[in-house]
Amino acid sequence: MAKSRGSFAVVASLLLAAAHPHPLQPQARQTWTGITAHDFSTYGCKPIILIFARETIGPGNMGDKVGPQLSNGLKLIFGPSNVATEGVDYLGLPETNFVSGGAPPVGIGEMQVLLTTATSLCPTSIVVASGYSQGAALTHRAIEGLSQAVKDRIAGVVTFGDTQTLQDGEHILGFPLNKTLIICNAGDVICAGTLWVVPIHFDYTRRVPEAVAFLVGRIEAAGVKRLVG
Repeated sequence: MAKSRGSFAVVASLLLAAAHPHPLQPQARQTWTGITAHDFSTYGCKPIILIFARETIGPGNMGDKVGPQLSNGLKLIFGPSNVATEGVDYLGLPETNFVSGGAPPVGIGEMQVLLTTATSLCPTSIVVASGYSQGAALTHRAIEGLSQAVKDRIAGVVTFGDTQTLQDGEHILGFPLNKTLIICNAGDVICAGTLWVVPIHFDYTRRVPEAVAFLVGRIEAAGVKRLVG
């Protein structure tokens, strides 16, 4: 389980790394995403920035299910060095699912710091976000608490196995429906307001292409073109 890097440490890293965004072009500096991603805090602004919140007790800060696959799907289309992926470093413990709102306040704050910093330091970058399971709840709570100016800069959000689907009326409170995709498998009762985990809840990797297609559409609508396809 990754430990929180702390909001001040995150901001300090980002301030040091952030540079003027580069135009979309093939580069060799960054590589593909594994269970941990700190592209944004390491390399700074890129044409596309993905902030991801992993599942409960997922390894690293991306987990080992949909997180890396989602990031690499975007990198395949836009180029690895044109997508800065940053996993949210939070303690996604089983018991933190039962906190009011479905996610720990410290983790919510960490995601808000990342989203706010990305939109403020990188004015020409396209920012997108995603979360899986408890990470989906974290995404709800983080985004609904952002200023309108920051929300307006987020091009698209995808959640998987979303524990807050029923509670929040199948959307993220205060965020546009056309920028949101909530992916829930048939039979995944977590999406029906319970925290009872059934096997289908672990079967979201097959739906990553759906999420990638949605985010690609949102990114292209914001003005960034793909390198392939």
